[in-house]
Amino acid sequence: MVLFVLLMCTNSVFLLASGASDTLLMLLFIFLNFFFWIWPQVFGKDVLDGRVRQLWYGNVQLRMFLEALAITIVYTILELFVFHTVDDGVVTHLAGGEVVASWTRILSHFLIATVFLSITFWIGIIRIYLTSVQLGIKLRVIGILCGWIFPVNLIVLAIMLKKTGDEVRFENEKALMNLERKDQQICATKYPVLLLHGVFFRDFKYLDYWGRVPKELIMNGARIFYGEQQSAGSVSSCGDEVSRKILEICKLTGAEKVNIIAHSKGGLDARSAMCDPEVARHVASLTTINTPHRGCEFADYLLGKAPEKLKNTVAGAYNSALKKVGDYAPDFIGACRDLTHEACAEFNQRVKDPEGVYIQSYGSLLKNHRGGRFPLNLTYGFVGLFDGGNDGLVGEGSFAWGSDFHLLTAPGKRGISHGDVIDLNRENIPGYDVREFYVQLVADLKKKGF
Repeated sequence: MVLFVLLMCTNSVFLLASGASDTLLMLLFIFLNFFFWIWPQVFGKDVLDGRVRQLWYGNVQLRMFLEALAITIVYTILELFVFHTVDDGVVTHLAGGEVVASWTRILSHFLIATVFLSITFWIGIIRIYLTSVQLGIKLRVIGILCGWIFPVNLIVLAIMLKKTGDEVRFENEKALMNLERKDQQICATKYPVLLLHGVFFRDFKYLDYWGRVPKELIMNGARIFYGEQQSAGSVSSCGDEVSRKILEICKLTGAEKVNIIAHSKGGLDARSAMCDPEVARHVASLTTINTPHRGCEFADYLLGKAPEKLKNTVAGAYNSALKKVGDYAPDFIGACRDLTHEACAEFNQRVKDPEGVYIQSYGSLLKNHRGGRFPLNLTYGFVGLFDGGNDGLVGEGSFAWGSDFHLLTAPGKRGISHGDVIDLNRENIPGYDVREFYVQLVADLKKKGF
């Protein structure tokens, strides 16, 4: 409201300085102020989330900037070439014959219009830069670099408006849906949910491996715990860590069992943990997401072809770095070796699924290399040479395990990558609502009595 009053005053000064007496012009500016400042403040209250509401205000202010810029340009042209004639440095009003210094008039018009437009633009752009998730780093950088290049800046701004507008609508629809079903607690399963991460990642408190998924599950009644196993270790060593975590959760909550949802190598870690009958009896269900149950043939190729010196150098650097962030005994080579086709074949022969545990699996596919974020956009084609259709890391033939298998798809040419399937990039993908996928997955476990 303070900004609204400020801009109303600015517009009034603009009208007085320009000597405009057009009732139509004054009404136009009042209408613009109402539409772009009062209207979003009133209707923005329907946007439930505070961050998204601020994003909505920023989006509207930038649209106001474009509208006001267009109107200012048109009005200036009309002042110069239609409403007045210019002769030797003076402007003669055609209707009344009054004479006003032209350059004083035009300069005051230009300066006040610039102030008005600058305030509107910068408040809007700062708001969307600070509150949007979907703009991403790439588009933000392009916006900064192209900000002074006309007309590229307007094209980039239009793309930003489209992205942030779609984000507001999508996020608000989700918030409304969660509000409507809040009392149903559709994810309040009988047993708590244990999330197991994949290889080369850890469970960090402020950088969640699972993106926005845990928050969405908790809003719908789920009790969430994390595996906290090492980022890189053999399947057997990480399986031991998962075993201890399962028993710890049962003791802490008093629950008899847990529901495990595991991504990538986490699925193998979970299966290794269930080798122990004492641990297996505390597992109600296991859902694996894009897990290489049959390994990755390209991993066999890389380990077989890479020089020993290179492998040892990379492993040493990785292990040293991960010790500093929590891994007590990182084993880069061991983790990679256990993901090979050969190692997984041996693992599947040795490790049998325990009776009484419901096991299901999911997988997803990229449709082309442009669909994945770095580095999956680079590895997609290479993995395809060995494993066929893949998610950027794991081949389609490796996903299926357990009594039920589901292949996730999305319309369009993009597909769903190894990272997309866990919301690693916090990206809203058309046709694949990653948060709702997990909500429905856990809701289905609840229906099954788990």
